[in-house]
Amino acid sequence: MTEKYVIFDVETPNARNDRISSIGIAVMEGGRVVDTYSTLVNPETHFDPFNIRLTGITPSMTWDSPTFPELWRQVGGLMESAVLVAHNAAFDMGVLSKCLRAYEIPCPACLPYACTVRMGRKCFPALPDHKLNTMCGHLGIALDHHRADSDALACAALLIRYMEAGLDVKGYIRSFRM
Repeated sequence: MTEKYVIFDVETPNARNDRISSIGIAVMEGGRVVDTYSTLVNPETHFDPFNIRLTGITPSMTWDSPTFPELWRQVGGLMESAVLVAHNAAFDMGVLSKCLRAYEIPCPACLPYACTVRMGRKCFPALPDHKLNTMCGHLGIALDHHRADSDALACAALLIRYMEAGLDVKGYIRSFRM
């Protein structure tokens, strides 16, 4: 059976990191991206100036966007059906978990995930760091950093490169307690 991966990235409106202002998703099967999805999300909370500068997302941009519960009705089934992958996955998985708890949305107690930072450290140990922009620059992968759709596609491209280099992704799959 071919493993299905849902590569995702979230942007947050403030330092609490318990709400999402944007999400990007790339679905990967058979070693290639077969579908993508991205949207702004109305976080129903305040925005910190730092996060606005970092992501370019303002409160007015999200007013007509789906709230997290509306978003989860669209993508929850997909995200619960595959191994989730993110760059610095502890952050993205943590934000996702906090949102699910805050809105009291039922989900599995644990979800499988993998982190492309950990994989990058294995594949490219000599790099000065393994941040997404560093990895993409090193490998010539296009990136519009801190834009969830671009970050998710770049993370998918990293995952593909790691697999092509012979990395066994299954050895990096962990379980995240939601």
